[in-house]
Amino acid sequence: MTASLLAHRAFIGLGSNLDNPVARVIEAITALDQLPLCRVVKQSPLYLSTPVGPQDQDDFVNAVVELHSAYTPLALLDQLQRLEQQQRRVRLRHWGPRTLDLDLLLYDGLTLLSPRLEIPHREMLRRVFVWAPLLDIAPHATLPDGRALATLVPLDDRAQLKVISSHATR
Repeated sequence: MTASLLAHRAFIGLGSNLDNPVARVIEAITALDQLPLCRVVKQSPLYLSTPVGPQDQDDFVNAVVELHSAYTPLALLDQLQRLEQQQRRVRLRHWGPRTLDLDLLLYDGLTLLSPRLEIPHREMLRRVFVWAPLLDIAPHATLPDGRALATLVPLDDRAQLKVISSHATR
């Protein structure tokens, strides 16, 4: 597929803390790259982070990918949710354990607020396990209002994360 057909630039956050989470995240990155009308162009290192919310669960493996796509935001969300279901994602409790979590963080310079999707992702600036890997692959990332992501987050908070796979790919 030619690059001109994959005209949209999206950033996807990945997380897992069940059933071999490292393998789950790596498999999800491969699955994202194999989606029709999509191509993964950058991948952050994998990070280990403590869970948000209930602490009676295992730590999470997190990463972010840059995805070029021809999908609209809602069509891309449908694809992400389909991949989550293929990994047997079950939502038993808010912020609970999961086999796979895929979040659409940014999509071009778009701001979107709908019942199904909010872009930029509403929790992105509060989650070091989201913004740190995002800045790894897009150090000059900006929000739709033009503000630089790196100026909006406490960069010292990166120390809360543990790199478990230091090589980003692509």
